Amino acid sequence: MRKIINSPERVVEEMMEGYISAYGRYYKKHPKVNGVILKDHRKDKVALVIGGGSGHEPMFSGFVGKGLADAAACGNIFASPDPNTVYETAKAVSQGKGVIFVYGCYAGDNLNFDMGEEFLNDEGIQTTHVRVWDDVASAPKDRIEDRRGIAGDVFVIKTAGAACDAGLSLEEVTRITEKARDNTRTVGVATAPAQLPGIDKPIFELPEGEIEYGMGLHGERGVLRTTWQDADVLVEKMYGQIMEDADLKAGDEVCVLINGLGSATITELAIAFRKVKQLLTRDGIKVHDTDLNSYCTSQEMGGFSITLFKLDEELKKYYDMPCYCPFYAKGELTEAIITDNGESSEKMDDEPEFDETDTEAAQIVRSKEGVLTELNAADARNMLLYIADKIIAKKPYLTEIDSAIGDGDHGIGMAGGMQKAKRKLLSMEAEENAYAVFEAAGNAMLLSMGGASGVIFGSLYLAGAKGMEPKAVITAEDIAGMQRKSLLAIQERGKAQTGDKTMVDALLPAVEAMERTCGEGLLKMLFAAEEAAEQGVEATKKYQAKFGRAKSLMERAIGYQDAGATSVWLIIQGMREFVEDKLN
Repeated sequence: MRKIINSPERVVEEMMEGYISAYGRYYKKHPKVNGVILKDHRKDKVALVIGGGSGHEPMFSGFVGKGLADAAACGNIFASPDPNTVYETAKAVSQGKGVIFVYGCYAGDNLNFDMGEEFLNDEGIQTTHVRVWDDVASAPKDRIEDRRGIAGDVFVIKTAGAACDAGLSLEEVTRITEKARDNTRTVGVATAPAQLPGIDKPIFELPEGEIEYGMGLHGERGVLRTTWQDADVLVEKMYGQIMEDADLKAGDEVCVLINGLGSATITELAIAFRKVKQLLTRDGIKVHDTDLNSYCTSQEMGGFSITLFKLDEELKKYYDMPCYCPFYAKGELTEAIITDNGESSEKMDDEPEFDETDTEAAQIVRSKEGVLTELNAADARNMLLYIADKIIAKKPYLTEIDSAIGDGDHGIGMAGGMQKAKRKLLSMEAEENAYAVFEAAGNAMLLSMGGASGVIFGSLYLAGAKGMEPKAVITAEDIAGMQRKSLLAIQERGKAQTGDKTMVDALLPAVEAMERTCGEGLLKMLFAAEEAAEQGVEATKKYQAKFGRAKSLMERAIGYQDAGATSVWLIIQGMREFVEDKLN
């Protein structure tokens, strides 16, 4: 087999040079050893260092990035990095908060990383490590520490990077990373051998018409050599072995990785996932997220692996945090869409944008008569239900406004989003965290509305509540703070400023009014915000549009109010009406 190389002795050196050159905006190479270091890596936190042999690209160097590893110590092809490489790479990114190492459980890696840790400990740098042992085919469960680390590295590294970025202590990062490792199971098969650069023969022989079941990443012998089988037969056997080993049952939630070993195509990986999904559905197990890609490879080895990563709420939180490197990314929008507190996005996709038969107003219950001075979770839920019905009733009005200078879909989009939010809220009678009510409603809107409005108006509820410590009761100050967070998130995503003829023209002055008056009580704050939002809507009539379909109209958009700003005003008006006990 001919490989695109120069000298076999310089493969890793030249690969590293090309890799750093290609992605120099993100990475730099350690000046002394083969360590890939993230430029501007995060400060004042636990450092995550990963590593292992080269030849498995993009693992490990390709998983250095924001929300992932701070550095990777890279060895020669299929060989562990030496202790000095481990030591120098980790020392370069240590921030005084400790270093956690994540790597596959192989004898060479274990010995070399242990020695590198000793060097760091001698200098007073605290370290810990998590060895990934997800390969269920490589040892029985009672010898789990003898198992190999294969494609499960992806989920463990993702979780560890998020935990580090969350500012947790070394002890807590280690606990969460071990939990991720212990909830990850993988099995793989090889359909064709790999060949190392500069070696004349493949690393193992595989006769035509046979497959190696339970194959390791370095050509290690599998547990069984068998005849060629159709994809569904093979996948069912692999899935069955994972299920025998994993603590998975109906009602559980998993992430799935179908990982190509080097030469498998996306077509093949998708066919494999098709069967995995059927089996998971049969067993009542929900899929939270799926990846079909070649992340953990063995040169051009044929075949694939299946990895199931069992989630709980804690692991889901860290999995859904955004991250980025050139080969792997999880974004904030993805996070919002796929964490709808158990609501199935597939189900929502099958529903109409707006169901004309589902317009009956919800029964609104307030915690007391008269003016409310604060909102408990039940009040927050009922307030958002009231706003949802208000927006649904205003669908023709919003459609008319949007039709003047847009495409007329704002009314149906807002009504459809509020309809989905309403359905979610109706299922949350027992919720005791007021912030969770806003977050759930925002997620439901994101899932259903589509277009820019889904992101923006979903964020109006979601962004301000997300990540807040649970609270049974929220005050005027809490609401003002929440809306400021939402405003900042919306502006970050959409880049709009006042004067651009968008919802920001109503939201920004409303938030500023909330901040000025929140100390004077909830109702007075909402009156001030409503007035400011209404003035913002009126001001949009003077502006040309900088975003959306109306921007092409230029000066012809002047004289018409913005539909998004109008929706903001109506939402704040609904908040005020609920708090004042003047439901309309």
